[in-house]
Formats: sequence, structure tokens, C-alpha cells
Amino acid sequence: MLWNTLNQTVELGWDFYLPVIIFVVLIALAVPVWSAIGAAAITMLIMSGDLPLSLVGESLFAGIDAFALTAVPLFILTGDVLVRTGLSRKFLDVAEALTNFAKGGFGSATVLVCGMFAAISGSDAAGAAAVGRMTIDRLVESGYPRPYACALVAAGACTGILIPPSIAYIIIGLVLGISASTLFLAALIPGLAILVSILITNLIVNRIHGYEGGGNMSFMEWFANLRRSLASGWYAFIVPGIIFYGIFSGRLTPTEAGATAVVVTIMMGFFLKTLKLADFPAMLLSSAKVNGVILPIIAFSAPLAEALAIMGVPQGFVTSVTSMTDEPWLLILLMIGILIAAGCVMETTPNIVILAPILKPLADNIGMNEIQFCIMMITALGVGFITPPLGLNLFVVSGITGESILKIAARAVPFVICMFIVVLLIAYIPGISTTFLPEIYQ
Repeated sequence: MLWNTLNQTVELGWDFYLPVIIFVVLIALAVPVWSAIGAAAITMLIMSGDLPLSLVGESLFAGIDAFALTAVPLFILTGDVLVRTGLSRKFLDVAEALTNFAKGGFGSATVLVCGMFAAISGSDAAGAAAVGRMTIDRLVESGYPRPYACALVAAGACTGILIPPSIAYIIIGLVLGISASTLFLAALIPGLAILVSILITNLIVNRIHGYEGGGNMSFMEWFANLRRSLASGWYAFIVPGIIFYGIFSGRLTPTEAGATAVVVTIMMGFFLKTLKLADFPAMLLSSAKVNGVILPIIAFSAPLAEALAIMGVPQGFVTSVTSMTDEPWLLILLMIGILIAAGCVMETTPNIVILAPILKPLADNIGMNEIQFCIMMITALGVGFITPPLGLNLFVVSGITGESILKIAARAVPFVICMFIVVLLIAYIPGISTTFLPEIYQ
């Protein structure tokens, strides 16, 4: 019904259908996403003749010629340095000291350290790998089944793109022309809401199944343990402190905050003698590989977005959807369904650059705040990190443990439900994402 209406509204032909078929086939054949997007974009431009091919090269470079994008490799590198210097283990020590007074304390500590790592690296996969290596075996020793331990880490690591600073918010800000700093500010409460929902879900599951004991510590024992952990690892919190203070005070742009964090983390590594010059080639190569996946997708998505806009697909989509219903709550639910479904089959970056320009006009049409739309979109896409068939975090924790992806996905269902509830709250209650924003955005 929707597709027929869209086809009648925009009068789509083979100049649209063939590129879409090519894109789907290439993705199914496991061709890199940027290649699939590039092939679809060039095919669309050739068949439609809407944009001279001579301008494609210019469009590619224009798509990534943005100062804000410099923050992406910087945050990725900061997370890599953090792991190699051992500072990430200090986060775990403090998180464990904070939560070991309660039953299920180490499970809660695992989720907290995922959030702490997210506040630095901005990447969910990096968080899943780093935290998974530190905690999964200990979670199993504490009484958790291995598939559930993997699911807990995979869910906690979803905060990597939800808690600022986040690479996803930098990209959607670039695509829609919104300040990344503003999005970071708006994402603070939603990101923490996701973190708290995962914590609560784990406590409920733990209480039902009795996976992990604990909770027999007196207040004085807990306080003494926390004080010891902070005394031995307080300096690890300098890095997230710099990032948060610099960005939220307005003294540093995200790019400047990322650069400062890299320098400070490296200096701390040398001071603690946990980092050597010989570590730099491997560190830079690892970060370059991650960055090399993101930037080509953004570059090749630019001409595709231009072609879709010229063909009127975003506007036609809005007309088609609103002709079916004009109920805002139904339209919001439709957008959430599209985003979660897209997140299940494709990575966040291509989803952002393809879907944001298409869905943003629909959000505008129903009067949704553009900041609220961005937060809703990224949070909904975040659910896809723990849902098959893609489920990037599922693959990461499966890769480091050897556990079956399907077994992990089955144990992740409670976390999918709790994250979906938070997505609905963000979508229907604007104040969750606009409370701390200047009046102009509210």
C-alpha cells in the first residue's frame, strides 16, 4: 500500500528500482557497504541523468570535507589508547567498587564500565570488545551463563553510540546540518536512560534466575573499598572529565576535545610506563581501519542522497505516508519501526546517511523537534546492535568468546525490550531530549 502510493506520487521507474536492486544484491553478497552505496548511486545518476557524472568526484570529497568529521578518528584513537594503557581496567575497578554492595554487583559493574568507555570512545564495537575481554570470564565465574554474560556486554556496549560523545551524533549532525555539541547535550539524558534500563533489566533477570549472589557487605566495608579504588585509579577519569567539561562548557568543540583527549591519554600512558613508542604503529593502524570503514560510506552517500532528493523521493515518502494517516503517534511508530528494522540489517552509518534525509521531512511534517528526531533515530538504530541478522555487538562478543550468535541473541531479548521502551519514551516525550537545550531548540 505504502509502496504503491509512493510510486504514484513520485512516478518511480527503473532509474530508481535497478539501483535499489543492485544495492540489496551487493549487500546480500557481503560486498562492503560503501561499494554497494557507490554502485547504486552511480547507476542511479547514469540512468536518471539528473546529475552529471563529472560532478561525482567533487560530491564525494565535499561529503567528507567537514571539520567536525575530524573528531571521529580522534575519539576512535582515544579509545584504542585507553585500552592499551590499561586505563580501562581502572574504570572497571571503580565500577566494581561502586556496585559490589548489592546482589548482582559485578553484572551492574559491567554495564557501568560500558557506559564509562562509551563516554570516551564513542564506538559501540570498541566498547564491546574491550569490556568483553575484561568481564565475560569473570561474569561466568560469578554465576552467569556464558550466553547471558555475552548478551549483557553486547547490550551495555550499545551505549557507545548513545552516550555522548558519540560518532553517530557527529555523523547525523553533519548530514542534517545540526551542531554535534547540541546533539551531545540533548543525548545525555536519553543515553543515561538506556544505561539505567539495562542495569535494571539485569537486576530483574538476576533476581529471577539467581545468577550472581553478593550484597553482604557493610556500608563501612563498601566505602573503604570504593575509597581504595578511587585512590588507585582516579586519574583514569581525567580523560572523560576533559571531554565532558570541554564540550558541555562550550570551551572546546568535539574535535578539539577529541584531540585533547588523545594527547592526555598518550601522556598518561608514557607517565605510567604502560605505553611505548613501539605500540604506535599497531594503534594507529587499528584506528585507521575503523575510520576507513566510516568515511567512504559518508563520501559515497552524498551523491546518492543528492540523486534521491532530485528524484523527489523524500518528499514523495512524506506525501505517501501522510495520505495513509495523519495521526502523529502512528507516524512516529512507523518511523521507529523503519529504524529498528533498518538497524537489524545494516550498520548505523549507512542507515544515518540514507534514512535521515528521507525521514526528517516526515518528522518536520508532524511537528517533531529536529533534535528530538535525531536522538530518537540514533537510539532506535542502537537497538539493532543486539538484534539479528546483523547485530554488530553480537558478532563482536561472539568473536572473542566463540559463543553462538543465536544463543547470545536469545539471551539479549530482555535488553531489546527495555531499550525499545526507552525509544518510545524519547519519541513521545520531547522533554527527555530537550531539557538541557537552549530555548531556541525547545
